[in-house]
Amino acid sequence: MLWFDGGLTVGPVPFDLADRGLTLGDGVFDTALARHGRVLFEAAHVTRLSAATATLGFAVAPERIADAMRALAEAAGRAHPLAAIRTTITRGSGPRGLNPPTEPRPVLWASAAPVGPALAFAPLTLDPTEIRRNETSPAASLKTLGYLDAVLAAGAARAAGFDEALFRNTRGAVACAGTGNLFAVIDATLVTPPLSDGVLPGILRAEILDRARRLGLAVAERSFDLDALLRAEAAFVTNSLRGLAPVTAIGKTAFASPAHPAVTALVADLRETFAP
Repeated sequence: MLWFDGGLTVGPVPFDLADRGLTLGDGVFDTALARHGRVLFEAAHVTRLSAATATLGFAVAPERIADAMRALAEAAGRAHPLAAIRTTITRGSGPRGLNPPTEPRPVLWASAAPVGPALAFAPLTLDPTEIRRNETSPAASLKTLGYLDAVLAAGAARAAGFDEALFRNTRGAVACAGTGNLFAVIDATLVTPPLSDGVLPGILRAEILDRARRLGLAVAERSFDLDALLRAEAAFVTNSLRGLAPVTAIGKTAFASPAHPAVTALVADLRETFAP
């Protein structure tokens, strides 16, 4: 199911082959979970996506983004209790070359797909990739359409028998997983890399930080390297579809993350939000 040009459709849609999202990856996207026809954390998703377009230098009204997400969520909710809503915005078409058009005409479309109830809170294994996250790039804090590093790292991780890739940045600090933010329990503190380490400001990242503090857990945003992570008591990955995914292995190192008290407390606190 698609939303395009102001309305829902189930058929093919026309697409300009000069669109800069296609030719240059000049655009951003967002993935949200819809539950029973409503987008979870809708305001945060809309705000982040609208801010991302502003960072790229073109404007899309938040109301336009929200209309697309809501229409798809409501339609998908008639058949599926849980659905993934992906919203994509490009700068639109433009002349040859890198220079953006002086008067961009952004293109927005969105799609909905059913999500199985087993995805939330399912454990993950991580493969440390040698592909590095570039913390000096403005794109590191955005969900841009240029995802080739993540695609290649994901393929290598799967080939090696892992679920996801684990990225470090150019300084060697742990950054994130291929499709989510990373948390670890180190020295009895729930730690996650700071945004300055090349980390996306994930919707669930912010939610977990808030909930962990409310539950009385010690929390810190600070850098740590792979050696420190491998000595951690537990680790987990967060994103908008998985919620909180306990990590059971990083490379050859096994973790008992699903049974760690901090992880079980956070899962219990989140479970109702993600229930089908």
